[in-house]
Formats: sequence, structure tokens, C-alpha cells
Amino acid sequence: MSMGSKSSNHSPWIFFLLVFILAIPFWLLGMVAEQFLRKEIPINLPISALMFVCPMIAALILVYRNNGSDGIKHLLKNSFNKRIERKIWYVPIFLLMPTIMILACGLMNLLGSSVPNLQFSISNILAFFFVFFIAGICEEIGWQGYAYDKLENRWNAIRASIILGIVWQIWHVIPHIQTHHPPDWIIWQCTGSVLLRILIVWLYKNTGKSILAAAIFHAMNNVCSFLLPNYDSSFTTFSIFIVITLVTIIVTFLWGSKTLTRYRFNHSN
Repeated sequence: MSMGSKSSNHSPWIFFLLVFILAIPFWLLGMVAEQFLRKEIPINLPISALMFVCPMIAALILVYRNNGSDGIKHLLKNSFNKRIERKIWYVPIFLLMPTIMILACGLMNLLGSSVPNLQFSISNILAFFFVFFIAGICEEIGWQGYAYDKLENRWNAIRASIILGIVWQIWHVIPHIQTHHPPDWIIWQCTGSVLLRILIVWLYKNTGKSILAAAIFHAMNNVCSFLLPNYDSSFTTFSIFIVITLVTIIVTFLWGSKTLTRYRFNHSN
């Protein structure tokens, strides 16, 4: 079935408000449990990061309200059953974020900052990816699967991406504060992630609106970030921001800001 005009007429701002309301218990848990549980977590991740379930829950609540159980089935089917027809898109889905991180490390070296040697194992990568993929699919069912298309119905692709990215990162501010990062780290992290949302939308739209593609790329971003030994440095998030900015400019130039799907050198367009 189609989601129909009944659900598409509802403002994404209701969804955003619900996501923030649902996150409040997780933010409070992060404050209360910090002294007791943070030492048990091997990476600098707050307890409030468990709020990753909120976008999915909010989307399911609103879809059920508007379309009942059939709406939920449709949303979940779209999230997991859509195949990526053009397999070439798996290359940026899996490899773009590692490339961005490598270039960011090169930029830091170029600017005179010492970058520790990367130390990781395949088992660590797989474990990180498993955890972050679960988080990514829960988030992207809400952000891309529910909210994005409603935004693009009113604005073009680049504006809808930026609006969604800003809301997404405001939602992350409290968890960032709970990891005791300085303000400049938070600024560069959030600004870079707003641009990252443009890349997520680019992949989402060019893979036939695949939520799975968005979730994998989202997970790869987190995996690569937490594998960096100096990720808690503000200079690191600044360097990543610079590289993501350049990549986003290239993508926007080549695929167009209105849709992010009209490749400039594809003569059939």
C-alpha cells in the first residue's frame, strides 16, 4: 500500500518534537548513571546514546496513528526489503567514510599535528559495525524513512538535508556535552555532521531511497570515528569537517543541489 496523502500531509515538525520528547529519559539517565556506568563502556560514548531508538519509535507511533498496522508494515518493508539495483553505490556506502578519515589524518599531518598510529583488529571493526548498524537502522527509519521525504516535498534536496541535519545534531548536543567534550569539539562535530546528512541523503536517493544504504553509511561514519585514536581532539573534528566540506561541495556540484540525483555528466539527464 502507499502511505497516501493522509500521512504525507502531516508536518515533520511533529515527528521532530516527538523524537526530542522521547529522548528526555535517555538524557536524564545519562546524567544520573554517568558515574556508575561510564567506566564500563570501552569508548567515550554516553549512556544517553541509547536514545538511538527514539527516531524509529517516533516514526512508528505517527505511522500507526495515521495508517494503522498496515502503515507500520509498509515502513518496515521499505526499510529492509529495498534492493540497491546499481551495485556500484556500495563503493561509497562502505568506503567513502574510511577515505574521508584517511584524508583528515593526512590533513592533520600536513598541518603539523601528530597523528597516533591506528591500532585496530578485524574483530573490533566487526563488533563496532554490528553495534553501530543497529543504532543506524533505528535512527534512519525515522530520519530518512519518515521525515526526509516530507521535508523534500516543501524544499529541494539540499535544503531538506540541511534542515534535517541541523535537527539531527541539535538532538545530539546533550550526549556530546555528557562526554565532556569542549565547545569547539562539539561545534566542529555537529557542523561536519550537518554536511554528512547531505551525503546520507545523496546515497539514500541514488540507491532508490534505500534506508539500508543510509544506515550502513551512518554506521561506517561511527565505526571510523571511534577507530581514530585522537577522535576526542577538537583539531581532529575540525580536520574531518574540512574534508567533509570539500566532499560535499564536489557531490553537490556533480549531482545538483535540487535533487542530488542528476549527475552532471550523464547525458541522458
